[in-house]
Amino acid sequence: MKVLLIYPVFPKTFWSYDKILELVNRKVLLPPLGLITVAAILPQDWNFTLVDRNVREVTEAEWESADLVIISAMIVHKSDLIYQVKAAKQRGKLVAVGGPYPTSVPQDALDAGADFLILDEGEMTLPLFLEALQRGETSGVFRSEEKPNITLTPIPRYDLLDLSAYDSMSVQFSRGCPFQCEFCDIITLYGRKPRTKLPSQLLQELDCLYKLGWRRGIFMVDDNFIGNKRNVKLLLKELKVWQAEHRYPFRFNTEASIDLAADEELMDLMLQCNFDAVFLGIETPDEDSLKLTKKFQNTRSSLSDSIDKVMRVGLRPMAGFIIGFDGEKQGAGERVIQFVEQAAIPTAMFGMLQALPNTALWNRLETENRLLIDSKQDINQTTLINFIPTRPIEEIAQEFITTFWTLYEPERYLDRVYRCFLKLAPSPCKAPFKTPELSDLKAIAIVFWRQGFKRQTRWKFWHHLFGILKHNPGVWEHYLTICAHNEHFLEYRQAVREQIEAQLAEYIALRSAKLDTQIEEKTDVELSPVETVLTSHL
Repeated sequence: MKVLLIYPVFPKTFWSYDKILELVNRKVLLPPLGLITVAAILPQDWNFTLVDRNVREVTEAEWESADLVIISAMIVHKSDLIYQVKAAKQRGKLVAVGGPYPTSVPQDALDAGADFLILDEGEMTLPLFLEALQRGETSGVFRSEEKPNITLTPIPRYDLLDLSAYDSMSVQFSRGCPFQCEFCDIITLYGRKPRTKLPSQLLQELDCLYKLGWRRGIFMVDDNFIGNKRNVKLLLKELKVWQAEHRYPFRFNTEASIDLAADEELMDLMLQCNFDAVFLGIETPDEDSLKLTKKFQNTRSSLSDSIDKVMRVGLRPMAGFIIGFDGEKQGAGERVIQFVEQAAIPTAMFGMLQALPNTALWNRLETENRLLIDSKQDINQTTLINFIPTRPIEEIAQEFITTFWTLYEPERYLDRVYRCFLKLAPSPCKAPFKTPELSDLKAIAIVFWRQGFKRQTRWKFWHHLFGILKHNPGVWEHYLTICAHNEHFLEYRQAVREQIEAQLAEYIALRSAKLDTQIEEKTDVELSPVETVLTSHL
């Protein structure tokens, strides 16, 4: 069987980092871990060709030779997923689709023409798919409510990747999260009981990457790396030894809940394994909104104190923020700015609340007749809110634009990075000196030229760089990398403003026209709840 694995195109998002990747001559931030795991589960006597469309296009020869096309996608991939399914069917190919997006919204892939839907977790449903193929079936939907034992998951087929195209690699230790945040689809997709691999299993994956020559960053893609603290500590104790024996070939970062700050042993183990950054889901400094969305873990201690602890031990904090919660008071965006500035968080991902399919939020809004059914579903930071909120959409959208624009004002961003790195403890892991690649030297030169000479940031750039070299020299390389991220955010904040303003104008025009028609036709009839809310908003 000749199998063509296709990973769809990402639209430009907060994490695209296009401008930064261009500087170091790389194409994409992270590889398609799901697809290479699928390739490892399927029969190994099959012939696999992987095409990440964020790296290159599928060739006609690859289309021609394929017996089967497999496509995996997240919601953000919606547009290109549908395009690739149709392209495959136009060429007469058998198409199988899976991943988080088809699992949540299977009808979209079926409508596009997919023959097989391999939904939920592949360890359970790929064997069902193989049995159907053996019976000669040419279509089917395969689901399983049972969660797999991921200690049996094979090593992903990293050999299928063009490693030179990626800035970081991906590995996964756990699936699931113990918390109950209303807006989150992780607990819907993977459950609230975190399942982990064996420490030896993950080390085998690192051995594989090491033998393939990988020597850069690795992202632990777990949605909450510390969901099972006991097991993650067992992993870190073995990973610490592996890293030391191999002279620290990898630096790690991951995502975790804010209760990480309360576990000093866990943070210390992460540092000894050469973790240097962690993404924290803060969501909002407004405690009432946190309680409403059931993010109770963020209300148990001071958020700013927790971030300060994480920072001072040596983990650079990245954080996610959301605007648009029910009952939210005006000025939520300004409160996010104040919090980010006070906590000195360099990278603050900010977005409007989105109702993801099958989440508790989605189900509640559906019951309340507040979902905007015709909204876009390829959700990212340039997508307008997809339900009727409790305050005007226009107000939320304008606050969002202003907040994003302000957070990534170049001088403000550099100030925030500087304050963070003055506190950030240097890594205790001492990797041997490595001669910089030519692309890295070129990237540094471009950053120096743009931020240190060309732009108005020049005086601040040099003042802060020399300040880091004087007061905290052990973090200077990490510091320069985060300064370089300014290149991405400068361009991306403009895209956010333009796209949200355009969607807002379209939304108001369409809804106004629809309401005018409905009101004319219902002069003596009571308006529906959605129509009433829209009337007050517009």
